[in-house]
Amino acid sequence: MPSVLELPTAADVADAARAISGVALRTPLITSPELDAITGARVFLKPETLQRTGSFKFRGAYNRLSRIPDDHKSAGVVAMSSGNHALGVATAAKLLGIRATNLMPIDSPATKRERTAAAGAEVVLFDREKDDRVAMAHAIAKERGAVVVPPYDDFFIMAGQGTVGREIVEDLGKLNLTPDAVFFPCGGGGLLAGSALAIHEQAPSTDLYSVEPEEFDDHARSFIAGERLANHKASGSLCDGLLVSTPGELTFSINKRHVAGGLVVSDDEVRRAVAFAFRELKLVVEPSGTAALAALLGKRIDVRGQTVVAVLTGGNVDPTLFANLIS
Repeated sequence: MPSVLELPTAADVADAARAISGVALRTPLITSPELDAITGARVFLKPETLQRTGSFKFRGAYNRLSRIPDDHKSAGVVAMSSGNHALGVATAAKLLGIRATNLMPIDSPATKRERTAAAGAEVVLFDREKDDRVAMAHAIAKERGAVVVPPYDDFFIMAGQGTVGREIVEDLGKLNLTPDAVFFPCGGGGLLAGSALAIHEQAPSTDLYSVEPEEFDDHARSFIAGERLANHKASGSLCDGLLVSTPGELTFSINKRHVAGGLVVSDDEVRRAVAFAFRELKLVVEPSGTAALAALLGKRIDVRGQTVVAVLTGGNVDPTLFANLIS
């Protein structure tokens, strides 16, 4: 097993692709004539909303849990997540016969908590503002002898999430295209880091961008500063899945070498992106999952004449909230 500080490579992403093949879905690239007209670019969207559990998080979760030796499975795993990682871990654990416990914030969408519990996981709630979820997770794991499965700062999690980027380059290659830019909603940075490794192995000139909600732009500010900076608050955005206090230690060590820059979108822009995805693409995308699309619709970067990709990271949104966003 890799050490806790070891970083994956593009070869590890390729290995993850083999590990999840036949279990995770290879999501397609889709297009929208209206989006092309708005941006002046040839835009492809990667709808991880269609992924098993409704999010890219299943990729990393399954890759990580599948590496646990049989003689350690009985002790179980402990994960920390606002929802999509929790659901990915719960589902992967059920498939692999592993007990799962998930720490979830009390303000996470009810649909995510309910689906995580329905997948067979124990749900332990915490307060984003007051509780230390990492300390709580490690205390439970120590008591049970369980394995802690972080949402992003983990060798196999990053490699598994990187299969998103690997598929983007492969599928565009079948069209004789290379992406000029790829946009990723960004929380802890695991999807961005793993995908950066895979994309830049095959397309080193592609520009990669993180996209975060206003007031939670720790990656954007950290890229400028050259060091990890923290957000000043823990909650207060529609994008519940992107509310991480600071970039991951491991993810940032990769991303600072690969990412062209960080972009920021407002809640109003996210609302419009959710409505656009539903109206034009017939897709249900949660607010966090539309951040990259929101950046394109808001013309944060001039992409005219380019081939660009935006990842739609998840579709697990509360029905009442979704109805309000598209009305």
